[in-house]
Amino acid sequence: MARVLLFGPLRDVAGWRERQIDSPSLSALRALLTDEDAALGEALAGKGVQVAIDQALVRGEAALTAASEVAFLPPMSGG
Repeated sequence: MARVLLFGPLRDVAGWRERQIDSPSLSALRALLTDEDAALGEALAGKGVQVAIDQALVRGEAALTAASEVAFLPPMSGG
């Protein structure tokens, strides 16, 4: 099962920081999380939210393995 991490306000919305979730792909994982918690799904779809798989930022679809680490990162600000 993939290790799923939420950071910052995403963690606050979900009420958890880390879970093990079985999912074959990033899109399936997003759908599963949205089905479980609509508020989290909305937050994950928000502008500026990024995803890192195994500590590398990804855009679009990606396959997951049991050893994958998926981190959802909130929008960054600063200067």
